[in-house]
Amino acid sequence: MKIVAMVGSNRKESYNMKLVQFMQNRYAGKVDIEILPIDQLPMYNEDDELNPPEIVKEIRAKISASDGILFATPEYNGSISGILKNAIDWFSRVEKVMVKKPAMIVGASMGALGTVKAQLHLRQILNSPGVATLTLPGNEVFVGAVHEKIDVQGNLTDEATVQFIDSVVTNFVNWTENFKVTAAVK
Repeated sequence: MKIVAMVGSNRKESYNMKLVQFMQNRYAGKVDIEILPIDQLPMYNEDDELNPPEIVKEIRAKISASDGILFATPEYNGSISGILKNAIDWFSRVEKVMVKKPAMIVGASMGALGTVKAQLHLRQILNSPGVATLTLPGNEVFVGAVHEKIDVQGNLTDEATVQFIDSVVTNFVNWTENFKVTAAVK
């Protein structure tokens, strides 16, 4: 299964990037996760949407060819980052490549709530008509106090967190496979 990931942080030591990289390694035999370079996208501009920059075309094609999307969001001022919102804006216009695409959301923060507010906002955005991404229900991944659960190599060390993410990834893979079969029958 081919999944593309949008990580909403461009910080060098981003915990959300480390979380996605951990998932890339841990689930390599089950899911191929490609991290999209959304930090390289120019700011969305409606004047450019019909003739977008090459990076927009490249990422759009990868999203279109994928089986699903993994969103990793930090929480900035109670919401998602500008980088993540900018990417969603680019890919929800003209060629709406996220429509009906299965998606999973994860988030990590040093705080106790682990991106709860950002994920709520992200779900609202993903539910808007131009985006219409299908998010895996009932499988929220909020990794709070992440700095205490990850080692210097970027590996999650908290066994309960790892087991929970294992179950969510399994649920996502099964849900996405069922979605593909159902869509093929229609």
